[in-house]
Formats: sequence, C-alpha cells, structure tokens
Amino acid sequence: MTGRGNGSRRPCDTGAGRCYIPIGAGFGHERMSQGTKDPAKDLAVDLAEDLWVFGYGSLMWRPGFPFLERRHAGLHGYHRALCVLSHVHRGTPERPGLVMGLDRGGRCHGVAFRVAAAEAAATVQYLREREQVTSVYLERRLPVRLEGRESVRALAYVVDRRHAQYASGLSFEDVVEHVRQGQGVSGANVDYVRSTHEHLEAMGVTDPLLARIMAALEPDAGAG
Repeated sequence: MTGRGNGSRRPCDTGAGRCYIPIGAGFGHERMSQGTKDPAKDLAVDLAEDLWVFGYGSLMWRPGFPFLERRHAGLHGYHRALCVLSHVHRGTPERPGLVMGLDRGGRCHGVAFRVAAAEAAATVQYLREREQVTSVYLERRLPVRLEGRESVRALAYVVDRRHAQYASGLSFEDVVEHVRQGQGVSGANVDYVRSTHEHLEAMGVTDPLLARIMAALEPDAGAG
C-alpha cells in the first residue's frame, strides 16, 4: 500500500549517499522551546534505509508524508493518552485543547508507516515541524510489532513528562471541557478526538475512555 501526504519537503543537506538526522535533537518552528531536549538519549536514524513511523493519533488518518506501506502495529511499554495540552493545533494557550501522547506503561495499538529511504530525511523534518511546535514530545525509535508478528524499530513521539503542557491526572470532567473548548490551527478538538475514536474502531480497537468522552460530547460532535 502506498500513499502520499501534502507536507512541504526540503532535502537533507548532504551530497553523500548516506545521511543521518539525530533523533531527539529537534528543530522546527520559532515557538519551539529549547529546554526539552534530551541529549543523553539522542539517537540517529540511518536515512540510507527505509524509515518506519508509528502513528497513534492524527498520524493514523492524516500522515502528511509519502509512504510505501501502512500496517497495524502494537507498541509495548507505552499507552495512548489525552495528556498533552494543545496550544497550537487544537487549542490556544488561553483555551487549551487536549491531544494524544504516548505515556509510560501498558500497550498502544496504532499504525506503522514504511517510508522510502529517499523520503526519510524530508519525512523526519516534516514530522518535527508538525509535532514539535512546542517541543512537548521526545523523539524515540521504539520496537513495534507489525500485523503478522514482524518486529521493526519505528520513530515515535513520546510525551515529555517534564514539559509544562504535560497534563496527567485531569478529572474526566476537565478532560471533556478541554476537548469541548479546544479550537486551533488544525481544527476543533472534538473532531480530533472523534477521528481518533472512529479510526480505532475501524481497526477493531476499543478505547473505553474515548468512547465515554464522545458519549459526553455527543451534542457537540453531532453539531461539528
């Protein structure tokens, strides 16, 4: 299965046949914080090889980059959570929304995309500009198991628990209120949660919390 997104591309600045981009270094928009890097765990992606990317939120249905293959995948040791206050894509600093992050513990079902080596550098750059607007995530290469039991290492974005936008332990009522109020440059927070919920259901994955949130937001969702 092949696909293509609509993000802009810039090539890796090297004339060599092999190019490396450090995972964890981070770059992107001017609003990016410089205090959330983790140099001790900085990794490198060998961009002479195909790149796997693990999506668990909007990347599942709107990757925005070209890919050769799309597979259902599972990640152990992390779970999907509405644990990131969104100040740009689905909210504002004054009225933040809530978006997904990979948080510690459990298991996460998602989608793995295989990106051709020739597109790997541009894809990493695009993902940094999209995901790291406020540096709330840590870039990691994590082992994921694909449908069919094959295991690969994939680029994934894990929430930085030290970041000011990390929101753990919110009450259910607070979660619903943030989702209801959130509106950012990528659209309504309700649409984001609904799309995640519907995509997971289409994959045969049940997320009771998302189902409960959508039930609470049904009037808003129906009007969206």
